[in-house]
Amino acid sequence: MLTPSQVPLPPASGAWREGDPPGRRQWYRRERPLALEAGGELPGVRLAFETWGRLAPDRSNAVLVLHALTGDSHVAGPAEPGHPTPGWWDGLVGPGRALDTDRWFIVAPNVLGGCQGSTGPSSPDPSGRRWGGGFPFLTQRDQVAAEAGLADALGIDRWALVVGGSMGGMRALEWAVSHPERTGALLVLATAAAAGAEQIAWANVQVHAIRSDPDWHGGHYHDSGRGPHEGLGLARRIAHVTYRSEPELQLRFGRSPQGTEDPWSGGRYQVESYLDHHAAKLVHRFDAASYVVLSEAMNSHDVGRGRGGVRAALSRVTARTLVAGVDSDRLYPPSQQAELAAGISTADRLRLIESPHGHDGFLIEVAQVAALVRELLP
Repeated sequence: MLTPSQVPLPPASGAWREGDPPGRRQWYRRERPLALEAGGELPGVRLAFETWGRLAPDRSNAVLVLHALTGDSHVAGPAEPGHPTPGWWDGLVGPGRALDTDRWFIVAPNVLGGCQGSTGPSSPDPSGRRWGGGFPFLTQRDQVAAEAGLADALGIDRWALVVGGSMGGMRALEWAVSHPERTGALLVLATAAAAGAEQIAWANVQVHAIRSDPDWHGGHYHDSGRGPHEGLGLARRIAHVTYRSEPELQLRFGRSPQGTEDPWSGGRYQVESYLDHHAAKLVHRFDAASYVVLSEAMNSHDVGRGRGGVRAALSRVTARTLVAGVDSDRLYPPSQQAELAAGISTADRLRLIESPHGHDGFLIEVAQVAALVRELLP
């Protein structure tokens, strides 16, 4: 791994911008403003998305895949111009795989508020300047409303399956509650009916780290030549500890120093080098203001808000449903998925993904996730 001093200086933002290679992206543009749950509206909404496979003539074979906090539309495929990282669920999508592209039409949007081609803080506002810190507050319901517009534009009245984990699981659940008639089957992984106090607390610490960076400038840094990289890197370090399990970190790293570095003389332990590596990767491919907007949207997540509570909201779900947690997840513990499984009448029981990797297990244990997908899409 590179030391921090060896990593090339990143641009002010790792967001995709006009003029960058488009990669596999396509775009949906909403013609009218999007009314927001918190009040006001967002004009000029655009979602980047990618597709795999072919939509059937009766449009019955569409699957919606929803990404987590720092994911994007690039679910499958190699790193290439326009896509700095390989597909984050690459082993799940393709001919003969669980999401078999010979049978299913896979759609993966970049979330509203994101930074990889969809409207977000790094996008131009109506005046032509970057939204930056002026970007409005979003909720999961706003993001699903934008995705419903994408479905309309593609002529998809009903998804054969909606699947997502973590933040993507929040949106998948909102799809099934807000649009039960449009959600044929539902797979939610490592998520909750509502963000809990500890999840809000962890996100708050990360957001505070970004906003405390002297290069934050109230979120208006995109054209300044330097972004809040220290704050975003710190947020990623904090988050990554919550994404993995303590036994895994101990087994992989223990107290070992990094190479020949001496922690007593300014050097690092291996686990510190590991966190530095993930922080450096993120600041080159993500936008700090999007991290703030999406983290606050996750904190707003409460499927029962304005619906008579969680139990009443979950009773709206009519989709064939599987709910799965990761047995070693300390960020979204299985007790939260047990609440979902108990509250959704079309879910049979809580499924557990066995993994030493903690919350990230829903991304890593692809074979176990594939088995769940095949239950819903035999």
